[in-house]
Amino acid sequence: MERMTTLDAGFFFAEHASVPMHLGALAVFEGPAPSYRELANLYAARLCRVPRYRQVVRTAPLQIFRPAWADDRQFALGHHVRRAAVPEPGQARQLHDLAGKIYAQPLDRGRPLWEAWLLDGMTAGRWAILFKVHHCLVDGVGGADLMTEVFDLHADSGPPAQPPAWQPQPEPALAGTLASGLGDAVTVPLRVIAGVPRLVRRRLPAAIDRAEFARGLTGSARRLMMPSASCLNGPIGPGRRWAWTTTGLNTVRQIRSEHGGSVNDVVLAAVTRGFRDVLIERRELSDGLIVRSLIPVSIRCPEERGVATNRLSAVLANLPVAESDPIRRLHLVKDQMQQLKRTNQAVGAELLTHMLGATPPGLLRLGARVAFQLPQSLVQTMTTNVPGPPFPLYVLGRKMMQVHPYAPIGDNVKIAVAIFSYLNELSFGITADASSAADLGVLARGIHRGLAELQPAARGTARPRPARQQGAAGRAAALRT
Repeated sequence: MERMTTLDAGFFFAEHASVPMHLGALAVFEGPAPSYRELANLYAARLCRVPRYRQVVRTAPLQIFRPAWADDRQFALGHHVRRAAVPEPGQARQLHDLAGKIYAQPLDRGRPLWEAWLLDGMTAGRWAILFKVHHCLVDGVGGADLMTEVFDLHADSGPPAQPPAWQPQPEPALAGTLASGLGDAVTVPLRVIAGVPRLVRRRLPAAIDRAEFARGLTGSARRLMMPSASCLNGPIGPGRRWAWTTTGLNTVRQIRSEHGGSVNDVVLAAVTRGFRDVLIERRELSDGLIVRSLIPVSIRCPEERGVATNRLSAVLANLPVAESDPIRRLHLVKDQMQQLKRTNQAVGAELLTHMLGATPPGLLRLGARVAFQLPQSLVQTMTTNVPGPPFPLYVLGRKMMQVHPYAPIGDNVKIAVAIFSYLNELSFGITADASSAADLGVLARGIHRGLAELQPAARGTARPRPARQQGAAGRAAALRT
């Protein structure tokens, strides 16, 4: 039995009824839709590439051992590949409502922690696959890699081959499980302690790197003292609302070329405008106010491509929502992100996660619950940017036209934004607690405006055609390419 890493276990422990901890994506394809049996056969043929999709989580009483993965001897594909029809008239608004309901439902922890929903009944000859994968299984970058394992790289790949026979491995006897768990409890803390110097040397190899990191901690502490928009925090329930807005990747690259920085800086500036509009709508915007965002940072190595686990660190960034000038907002974001990178601040979260590996699983579970559920005003949102494949993917000969990401929200954090690139399009997927449904459309439209107001300077022309938008009211043509 393979035991979870510390970070994987943290995501598993953090889940409760109002906080389902799964990631997701809605992939839209050109028609006609395949039959359910065709899609199920495809997954049956490809599951051998993703062994974790046929494994369940095993836990010990009182969490005395870390959770472990074991083959599901009762695995049934029908519990995971499912089907639903988009209500008439099958337009974007109906698709949104259906997806929000599916995403709000937690995965069955007694089965492998993923689902794929075939959604048909859409207009314009389109259909979709909605994915749900628990965060303890994979992070966003790993999820994008797994997508390429299941889908085809060519339209003429043909029908899936006959799936190989699968023989689940027997679970070890109780004595073996106890011996393994006790050995793990003894050796893991020792490995964690011994691994700290190696991790520091790997991430901060030179004395100047360590000095920059220490100086960066001072700057990070100062940023944490800035007044944040605590009105965005609060308890959440089980209901979810979801929206997206899209733009061309070339548009973002042109803005980046004009002002410097990275694609991530541009999208963060657009998200900043979105939250600025939310606060204006609420009449909560004041001078000097910021929205603090948790920003995951992938530390996945090339050789870890497609590995089903989390390889993440994180930084905290202040989104300057009080700044009215869009160019100034972009430069404030860019300068802050460059400082975080230059001083290697993501190493801090990686070190903390590593050292938590020495914590007994029962205490780790308690800590994860407390950290997620205690009222706090330190973090108002989470913003994650995942690069998707720049090449087309296909399912049963149908081209994937768009991908819209879904990110979970945690207790006291009502809104999260996930950005995903595919081909030449960026999609901003916005998850909100049902109580913040009114903010969803405001935020989506604000992101759209944040990109549009930066385009004239980037192109040196009149205001261009705006990016396609999908908000809570279903204003955009999410089904168009």
